[in-house]
Amino acid sequence: MSTPTASPGRRPPLVLRNRAFGTVWLGQVLTQAGTRMFQVGTSWWLIGHVASGDGGFAAGMLMALSTLPAVALAPLVARAIARRSHRSLLRGAAAGAGTAAAVLAGWAAASDLPVVAVYAAALALATCQAFFDPCLTTSVPELVDDEDIEAATGFELSTQSLASLGGALLGALVVDGAGVAGLAAGCAVAYGTAAVLITTVRFRAPASVEGPAGNADAGVDVDTDTETAAAPAPRRTLRRILGRLPYVRAILLCFTAANLFTTAVFVVMPLYTAKVLHGDGATVSLLEASLGLGTLIGSFTGARVPGRPTAVGSACLGAMALALAVPGLIAAWPVIAGALLVTGWCVGVIGVRFVALFQRLVPAADKPAFFAVMQAVLGATFPVASLLFGLLGDHLSARTLCLIQAAGLVPAALALLLLPRRYRTSDAPGARPVDAPEAERETADGHVTRPEAADAPEAEAATPAPPASTTPAGGTR
Repeated sequence: MSTPTASPGRRPPLVLRNRAFGTVWLGQVLTQAGTRMFQVGTSWWLIGHVASGDGGFAAGMLMALSTLPAVALAPLVARAIARRSHRSLLRGAAAGAGTAAAVLAGWAAASDLPVVAVYAAALALATCQAFFDPCLTTSVPELVDDEDIEAATGFELSTQSLASLGGALLGALVVDGAGVAGLAAGCAVAYGTAAVLITTVRFRAPASVEGPAGNADAGVDVDTDTETAAAPAPRRTLRRILGRLPYVRAILLCFTAANLFTTAVFVVMPLYTAKVLHGDGATVSLLEASLGLGTLIGSFTGARVPGRPTAVGSACLGAMALALAVPGLIAAWPVIAGALLVTGWCVGVIGVRFVALFQRLVPAADKPAFFAVMQAVLGATFPVASLLFGLLGDHLSARTLCLIQAAGLVPAALALLLLPRRYRTSDAPGARPVDAPEAERETADGHVTRPEAADAPEAEAATPAPPASTTPAGGTR
């Protein structure tokens, strides 16, 4: 993928030297920015312009509907990703979201818009995004070489940061200036542009039809608008996939519990702005953008944070607990913006470290189903959190909600820290935890293992992790 004359230490960023990945990544930026802009804008519309005394519940219902498809449709999404061409699925999801947003824009411009129409549009956009995101994650090996998987993961996860940054900045401001009609029209343009961009990309053959070594370089460019002629490899059910990956399953459960409190920030912050800061759409945009900017920085610096993923993840959850407690103690927007910046950075670091870990621990044949179920498991608490904190927001102060969020993260942080004591790379006494860095893994007799010799059953079917020195300088790291 890199040019032969480029110096290894001065290679350009992955999105510039790999046009296919860069184009698809830009499409993801546009789709997620459109979704985030719609969520932030309509949440502020419900709290600041429509609802009178039950704004918390109205915004909570919107956020719940925005995450429900990823949970409810996980089996369908997994089958679609496994059986359909990835380019067609990505393009169709973006085009479907653009159509839904355009219909809502026309409705809002022609007449008064009922709240139920906004809820229906949120559900439609979330359904399209539920197919788009895991499909792109599964497609990464079809777009980049193995040595670039971690860099691609960083870029892919940074999409949510860019989406939160750009979408959050525009969402509330556009609603204040142009109403829901202008908001939906802007989203329709973003989705439509993403669909056009993805149409121009040619994906390489999937791993199941590549060379015997599974090297991405052995694949050839294919027009993935047609189905692959080769019969798909047998795939296990979602339950069996997670049953064979107990360590991964335990990590997902820890983060699912943490998400019950972290994702509530998207309901709590608009309430906090309206009831504590008495701000407007610009204040909401500033706070949301702080969270997005922090996540963006964390996505690009996550690989530089030393330590095992579980240790890093536990420390980040602890730091998030402290940061989310700050708004409950200090009601000053500059301080709150700084706290959300720290929170976002922790989210970005966690995402890079653990998605890169999963890319290598999960067998290639199981990745379509796994990433769909990962999105579903992690998102399962979002509707609950949105409704719960929305209802609480109509009866408790927003500052109290911030303290509840902070307290809820502490048990999840402790549970994640203790995981390596239960799960090892082998049954041999003294074996290192499965998430130990490749250079630090050692056998029971103290000898350091090579990355190719990782003895975790899941890792045998996965791609060996490249050494840190292969990370492109000037790229995502």
